[in-house]
Amino acid sequence: MADDRRVSLQGTSTCDRSGRRKSSDGANKRGLNSKIHLAVDAHGMPVRIVVTEGTRADCKLALALIEGILAEFLFADRGYDTNEILEYAKEMGIEVVIPPKKNRVEQREYDEFLYKYRHLVENAFLKLKRWRGVATRYAKTLSAFVGAVNLAAIVLWLRCLS
Repeated sequence: MADDRRVSLQGTSTCDRSGRRKSSDGANKRGLNSKIHLAVDAHGMPVRIVVTEGTRADCKLALALIEGILAEFLFADRGYDTNEILEYAKEMGIEVVIPPKKNRVEQREYDEFLYKYRHLVENAFLKLKRWRGVATRYAKTLSAFVGAVNLAAIVLWLRCLS
C-alpha cells in the first residue's frame, strides 16, 4: 500500500527552469573551489595574498606571489617545486628551501632543519581561518571574498603592532 504522506525521495528536476545560477554556469567562488595563496614575512604575517580557483595548480602563481619581495629564504611545500621557481630564486639570490617532488628525475638537496620554519606559513593560514567568513567562504563573489581575506590580514597586522 502506498503512503502518499511520505516525503518523496526523488530529488529536484535536472532541468531546473529557475533563473538561479548553477555551479556549472562558470566561475563560482563559493564552497571549496577557491584557494588562498600567501606570502608571509619572517614573523608569519601576510605580505601578499592571491585567491584563485581551487583547481589551479599552486606553482602557477608562485612567481607573481614572490615577485619583488626581498628575502633570504623561500619556504614552500612540494607543490611549488618547479624549475621556473628555482631559477627565479637563484637569480634573486634567495636560498630555496623546498623539498623536491617525488617524481623528479634528479632529486636535489634542501635544508630539512630550515624547512621546519615553514610552519609560519601554516600558522598564518590558521589565523586567517579563525575568521568564520574566510574559513567557510561565505562571500558570494570573488571580490567580496578577497576583501574579507585582506581585512582579516589587516586585523592580524594591527594586532601584531599593538
